[in-house]
Amino acid sequence: METPENEVFRDSIGTINEEGKRNWIFPKKPSGYFYEKRKIVSYFLLAFLFAAPFMKINGNQFLLFNVTERRFNIFGFPFWPQDFHLFVISMIIGVVFITLFTVGFGRIFCGWICPQTIFMEMVFRRIEYWIDGDRNKQMRLTRQKWDAEKIRKRLFKWFIFLIVSFLIANVFLAYLIGSDKLLKYITDGPFEHMGTLIPLLIFTGVFYFVFAWFREQVCIIACPYGRLQGVLLDNKSIVVAYDHKRGEGESGRKKFRKNEDRTALGHGDCIDCFQCVHVCPTGIDIRNGTQLECVNCTACIDECDTIMEKINLPKGLIRYASEDNIEKKAPFKLTARMKGYIAVLVILIGILGGMLALRNDVEAVVLRLPGQLYEHKDNDIISNVFTYKLVNKTTEHIDNISFRLRGLDGKIKLVSTSDTFKIEAQDIAEGTMFIELKQSDLSGDKNKLRIDVYSEEELIETTTVSFLGPRSYN
Repeated sequence: METPENEVFRDSIGTINEEGKRNWIFPKKPSGYFYEKRKIVSYFLLAFLFAAPFMKINGNQFLLFNVTERRFNIFGFPFWPQDFHLFVISMIIGVVFITLFTVGFGRIFCGWICPQTIFMEMVFRRIEYWIDGDRNKQMRLTRQKWDAEKIRKRLFKWFIFLIVSFLIANVFLAYLIGSDKLLKYITDGPFEHMGTLIPLLIFTGVFYFVFAWFREQVCIIACPYGRLQGVLLDNKSIVVAYDHKRGEGESGRKKFRKNEDRTALGHGDCIDCFQCVHVCPTGIDIRNGTQLECVNCTACIDECDTIMEKINLPKGLIRYASEDNIEKKAPFKLTARMKGYIAVLVILIGILGGMLALRNDVEAVVLRLPGQLYEHKDNDIISNVFTYKLVNKTTEHIDNISFRLRGLDGKIKLVSTSDTFKIEAQDIAEGTMFIELKQSDLSGDKNKLRIDVYSEEELIETTTVSFLGPRSYN
C-alpha cells in the first residue's frame, strides 16, 4: 500500500539518509523569546541538579537514590526499605503527573525540563557553537580535510566534552552513594576506592558517548516517553504546531518577493525558507505536522517569528496550539480524560499525604523466632522468644529505649543487653528478647500482644506479636 504524498515524511526520520546511514544534524544556533526563557529555566535546573545532592534538610541529603543500601531521600524526606510502599506511590504520582501534562501540553517536558535536552542544547551544543561556529561553519569544518585547524578544534572540543562528562558523572554518583561519601572518596584519593572509580569512569564514558555522538538519537530511538505521544496526544493537546491554514493559503507556499501582494495571489504566509528545519535539533520539518521526533523545544517558533518580523507578517505561524485551535479556533479546555487524570492524581496525593502523616520516625518489627515453641517455666510462667528490629529514620540518636507490654502483667527480657538501649541516627538496632506471661493471662494457644516502645517516658512506636501458649481443652 502506497503512502499518500503528503504523508511520505513518515516513511523515514530526519537523522537517516536514503542510504540508511546516519545523517548528522547541524542545527542552526537558535535565538529569540522562547530560547531566552528556556535558557533561564535550563540554567536554574542545572544549578539545582548540581546542588541538590549537596543540600541537606534536617541532616538528610535533599535527593538520594542509593539503590545498593536501599536508602532514598526525596526533597529531604528519607525513605527506608520499610517505606517502599511510600516510594512506589510517589513514583506513580510522578508518572500520572507527566501523563496528565503530556495529554494537555504534549512533549513540553522534553523541550524545557528533560536533562537530556538541557545538557545537549544548553551545554554541549553551546560549547560546540563556541568552538566550531554556527551551522554553516560546522558543516564546512566537517567536510574540511584533517589539517592543523580541524585537529586543534576537534581535540579541544572532545577534551571539553570529556571534562563536562566527568563532572556530570561525579554529580550522578553523588545521587547514588551520597555526597558525603563522594567527597570522602575524593579526599582519600581515587585509587583508594577502585570499586567506585571504575563505575565513575564508565558513567563518564556513557555520558560522553551520549552527548558527543548519540545526541538526538536518544530522543528519537532510545527514549520511551516519545513513543507515548501516539497514545496520549489528541486533537486538543497543546503542541508546537504549524498553522497550515494560514501558511499554505489557497495556492500553497511561495518564496518571498519584495512588494508582492501574497494575499491577492492566494499564497500562504510560509515563504518556504526552511529556517525552521535548519534550526531543529532533531532535523524534522514541523510543517509536516506533529512527529515523534519533535521535542517541543520551540526553536522553530523563534526562528519563524524572526522571519515573519523581517517580512512584516504576523508572528505565530508556528506556535503553541492544538489541532482543534488551528482548524476550528477552539480554545484550550480540560477534556474528560484530563479531568480523570486530575481526579486520580488528587486521590493518590491524598493517600500519600495520609501515609506520610501516619509514618513514625521509628519503626519496630518484633517476630517470634522461627521454629521455637513456648517454654513452660516455674510458677506457671509461659515464655516465648522473639527477635526485634528497630529502625531510627531520624538524624538524631534516640536514648533509653525500652519495651513494655500493654494491658498485661508480664516481663520483657532483652538478651545480651540491659533493659534499655539507644539507637544511633539513621541506624538499626537488632536483638533477641524473651516475653514471659502467666498462663492464667492467656486465652488459648495463640494470643495477640501489643508491645509499646518508649524513649524515656515517651511512646514512640507500637507493634503487635503473636504469643504461643498451651492449648486449652475446656
